[in-house]
Amino acid sequence: MDTESWKFLRSVCLLSFLLGSCFVYQSLHVAIAAQEQDTTQPSVTLQVNDSNGAGRLIPDTLFGIFFEEINHAGAGGLWAELVSNRGFEAGGQNTPSNIWPWSIVGDQSSIYVATDRSSCFERNKIALRMDVLCDSNGCPSGGVGVYNPGYWGMNIEEGKKYKVAFYVRSTGDIDLSVSLTSSNGSMTLASEKIIASASDVSKWTKKEVLLEAQGKDHGARLQLTTTKKGSIWIDQVSAMPVDTYKGHGFRNDLYQMMVDIKPRFIRFPGGCFVEGEWLSNAFRWKETVGPWEERPGHFGDVWKYWTDDGLGHFEFFQLAEDIGAAPIWVFNNGISHNDEVETASIMPFVQEALDGIEFARGDANSTWGSVRAAMGRQEPFELKYVAIGNEDCGKTYYRGNYIVFYDAIKKAYPDIKIISNCDGSSTPLDHPADYYDFHIYTSASSLFSMYHQFDGTSRKGPKAFVSEYAVTGKDAGTGSLLAALAEAAFLIGLEKNSDIVEMASYAPLFVNTNDRRWNPDAIVFNSSHLYGTPSYWVQRFFAESSGSTLLSSELKGNSSSLVASAISWKNSSQDYIRIKAVNFGATSVNLKVLVTGLDPNVMKVSGSKRTVLTSTNVMDENSFTQPEKVVPQESLLEMAEEDLTVVLPPHSFSSFDLLKESAKIRKPVSDSSSSFQKTSAV
Repeated sequence: MDTESWKFLRSVCLLSFLLGSCFVYQSLHVAIAAQEQDTTQPSVTLQVNDSNGAGRLIPDTLFGIFFEEINHAGAGGLWAELVSNRGFEAGGQNTPSNIWPWSIVGDQSSIYVATDRSSCFERNKIALRMDVLCDSNGCPSGGVGVYNPGYWGMNIEEGKKYKVAFYVRSTGDIDLSVSLTSSNGSMTLASEKIIASASDVSKWTKKEVLLEAQGKDHGARLQLTTTKKGSIWIDQVSAMPVDTYKGHGFRNDLYQMMVDIKPRFIRFPGGCFVEGEWLSNAFRWKETVGPWEERPGHFGDVWKYWTDDGLGHFEFFQLAEDIGAAPIWVFNNGISHNDEVETASIMPFVQEALDGIEFARGDANSTWGSVRAAMGRQEPFELKYVAIGNEDCGKTYYRGNYIVFYDAIKKAYPDIKIISNCDGSSTPLDHPADYYDFHIYTSASSLFSMYHQFDGTSRKGPKAFVSEYAVTGKDAGTGSLLAALAEAAFLIGLEKNSDIVEMASYAPLFVNTNDRRWNPDAIVFNSSHLYGTPSYWVQRFFAESSGSTLLSSELKGNSSSLVASAISWKNSSQDYIRIKAVNFGATSVNLKVLVTGLDPNVMKVSGSKRTVLTSTNVMDENSFTQPEKVVPQESLLEMAEEDLTVVLPPHSFSSFDLLKESAKIRKPVSDSSSSFQKTSAV
């Protein structure tokens, strides 16, 4: 082969190699591009129908809250009273009795303290007697007396005012210092003197002072001290912040946490708190009304602590009204955890329930309406729902007792809706009811699977009230993301079945971290700080659901770990579609949302806001040191003209608010208001 032929052949081979390489490269590039394109395509599609007539109105009452006096939710929590055991009754009626958490300032050589039955109040006869053995020459410079640390410390804030009231009598003149001090008493935050002659205090006399704090201490205490020798009796000591919600006695930050859920109802006051371990310790509403100093208080033997019942029947109705939620009163039906009243003897309990309704709804001239009026409330409260007992369906006399209550209430108040303790979700009830109560506490996987719980429930007969639900056990920790995600899926299921489920509430709502009687809970607090668990934040996702329109929606694709819904709701003059989706799985899910059936006057659906609740670990929790470790994160949402394609992170709960824009008026998407303004005292 000559040189020219060899050069030509070499050129052909080289060109062939280059062309082949190019072809291989192009093929590889196309394959990679195709692969990348496949991974960005949605694996699941949510088809949403927004056409007229396709949606269904969600009940106005669907999502609310359940308040129980558990975990010191009220006493030492929502109810802002700072003094614990203010009437010295917690030690029982035997004297001398334990006065915990009151303690002595001084020693045995300077003061002797004991209880006796000399109080001027008939329903709480125990009072505290202080025999001061020293005088101004022998007493310590700060005096001797007693102090109360409140509920694991009083939160005293600089510049805030506190009203202290108590009853006193003495055999001689008195010179008392009423002080708010630091936790060990070494620093005085505020103090006033009460000086009176023997003639002025020979009988029980009410004294009040207004203290303005000159310093702060989250663990402060109230002191009553003197350097004057003699005997002094003290009873019914109260210290309340002047700054409570509307002056109604509710702690502002905890109240705001409830308001932000936008609850449509509030169920109260329990729970097992209503039943009691024994009927003698059950919550009895008549002992919780009238002047606070005359209320006897009682020992809640289920959750094992004393309540002075400052948060009583009247205050619960006031709370419901302040929140804008329908009150649902749960009363005892003659049954506790350990004893029952036979149906033949149940009428006194029935009359007590009728009287309790009259207290709320009766005219100011009625027997019990006049008691309400004397407390400063002339006009009736609104009361449309009552629950006959709590978790008592399996008890021997429940059904018999229930019928007597039902007939008596319906005769006197035909409009009141009555809730039975018996579950009618799988089999029909054997007694009349407007609602049946459904409670569920279980693991995360079980609750997630209960998304379909009410799919097959009969649509005839009473409606369902899911008044207690939560993930408990190992999955829950003390408030984990995993628990919250399962609860979110369950709530989407309730939302989709809201033609039969008309009300739902998480339980429990509050826990004072110093006395955790139940785990987990939605809102965790101490005397000065608070945070919401992921379960709390899940409830905020549903704030706009009650009274909105449920849109027909269907998931298509591999969606075994995915639950989703769509609602239509309004904010001022703007219309939105809200998509909610739970990804319970460990991998991301690509979700494509297709909206059909838009009104002809709507030009398009555009992106507005996305909100995502997730974290790096499914067992992550919030805490006082990291109160916002697991909270919803918001961002603007960009959306193509035709559809929305989003990535749902693993173990996440997401919502997408889509603004329906008018063909005539375009409004900025940034106008969407947030449901997630975080509340934290940290």
